[in-house]
Formats: sequence, C-alpha cells, structure tokens
Amino acid sequence: MPSYELIVAAALVGALTFYLLFGGADFGAGIWTLFAMGRQGQPQRALIDQAIGPIWEANHVWLIIAVVILFTAFPPAFSVISIRLHIPLTVMLIGIVLRGTAFAIRTHDIASRPDGFTGAPPIWHRIFAWSSLITPTMLGIVLGAIASGRASGPTDTIRQTFVEPWLGRFPIAVGVLATALVAYLAAVYLIMESSDPELRRLFRRRAVMSGIFVIVLAAIALFLTHDGAPEIYRGLVGTALGRATMVATALMHLAALWALMTARDLLARFLAGGGAVAILWGWALSQYPYLVEPSVTIYDAAPHSTLDILLASLVLGSILLLPFLYYLYNLFKGDVLSHRHG
Repeated sequence: MPSYELIVAAALVGALTFYLLFGGADFGAGIWTLFAMGRQGQPQRALIDQAIGPIWEANHVWLIIAVVILFTAFPPAFSVISIRLHIPLTVMLIGIVLRGTAFAIRTHDIASRPDGFTGAPPIWHRIFAWSSLITPTMLGIVLGAIASGRASGPTDTIRQTFVEPWLGRFPIAVGVLATALVAYLAAVYLIMESSDPELRRLFRRRAVMSGIFVIVLAAIALFLTHDGAPEIYRGLVGTALGRATMVATALMHLAALWALMTARDLLARFLAGGGAVAILWGWALSQYPYLVEPSVTIYDAAPHSTLDILLASLVLGSILLLPFLYYLYNLFKGDVLSHRHG
C-alpha cells in the first residue's frame, strides 16, 4: 500500500491538475481579451465572459485545496516556498484578486446597461487582461524555481533570499510556458463555446498557433533543464519512465494539433487537456520524491496523526464537493461537451 505521504502528495498534484485544466483555462481566456480588437473584438469579449462567467469562482477551489495540503501536510516545503518565493507568490495573489475584481465589475456593468461593453470603463478590461497574463506566469515561475533547486540556495543577503531563487532562465522559461499553455487550452475550449462560425475559425487558428508555440517552449524548457534543473533533466532523460512521458506528451500535443486542423473539436479538447496534464505530471514524476529540490522530500511531512485527519477531510470534502461541481458544470457546460450547440 502506498505511504500516507505519497497519497497526500498525489492529492496535491491532483489539485494542481484540476486547477490547470479549469482555472488555468479561465486565465487563458482572459489573455485572449488582449487580442480582442477590431470588428470581432466585442463578440470575442462576449464569448469569453459567457464561457467563464458561471464557473470561474468555483475553479479556484483547486488552488485552495493545493495550498491547504501543502501547509498542512508538508510544513518544511511550505516554509521554504513561502519565504524564498515570496515575491512571485505575492504578485500571483495580487493578480488573482485584481482579475476577479475586474471581471466582476465588467460583467456587472455589462449586465446592468443596454449598451453592452461600452458600460465598463476601459481600465477594467485592461486590468482583467493583464492580470490574466501575469498570474499564470508567476505560478509557472514558482514551479520552475521549485524544480530548479534555486529555492534551497544561500540566504546571506536579501537578493539571495528573495530574488535569486526565481530570477533565472529556467524559472522564467517555465513561467512563459505556463502562460502559453493556459492560453492554448482556452483557445481550444472556446472553439466549442461559440456557435458563430467566424469565431470558431478564429479560435481554431489561435489554438493551432498557440499549440505550436507550446511545443517550442516545452522544448526550450527541456533544453534549459540540463543546467537549470539537473535533477529534472535526469528524471526525464535518464529514466525509462521519463522518456516515455516525454514521448507520450509530444504525441498527445501533435494529435491535438491534427484534431484542430481537421475540425475534430471535442477530440481536440480532450487531447489538449491530456497534453497539458502530461506536462504537469512529467514534472511531478521527474521531481519525485522531492517537493523542493534538492533538500525537501515528501517524507519531510507532518506526523501521521495530522495526515490521518487531512486524508479524512479530503475524502469527506470530496463527497460533498465533487457532486456539486459536476452539477455546476453539467448545468452550464453540458450542452458544450455534448456538442449540441451546433
């Protein structure tokens, strides 16, 4: 039977997985509002608001679960991450708050005025778009810094403690990759959200271009692991499981591009999501058993009595949470996933 520590670590990765697939796509949709210009600008913004409006708040539950698991089950890792990566984490949290505030004000103005998007001041559109861009970038930088081992470096100066752990080529490359990945997922999802053929063609083109961009950025990040995250490099390139994960990830992304170019939209949605999950899981598997390279492992965990309570809470919470989330998504997205919208 797997150890308690391994089960809790798997739950942590699972929460991050759901946050990538659902919350990440919400951020990606916000990124595309930066490109909502010209004649199709207003319909694009309307589509994005319609797609994420009913569910964006619920999607943050996965990030909350991940944070609770981290500080409850793995206090040493939480301490290192929250101190050494304080700056990008703070920027990320500010981005989450600003994005939610801007989206709420935008949609309230739109709903309460007959002139549509002209009701909200332009500043709120820009805050929504830029915070949607900055937040996944910061999250990716945090994950890249954790994987690189930079968070366990010296702490003699303020720069060494708070800046050098995340300000490097590899963490920044992972941040850019995370941003491109959520934009790619959002473009794929938005194809099926619209019944307008022109918007569907627009987001299909964007999905193909951003999918190619993701593949290029993933290759760059892999190249940078050689010096920037050597343990990750050995886990991916030096083991059979790592190589199999890379091959599966590449094939899934290529298959998603084929599905997009042949207008197999539902298949593309699942393949794109699978490719994103493969990237996340590949990182987690190659980093095992470390939570923070190269000093904190999953076995530097809280006592088993604490893990007992946490696991029981996760199980009971899932019994309550998952049916309601299923009902929410089925209520607002059931017609999209069944492709009944046309």
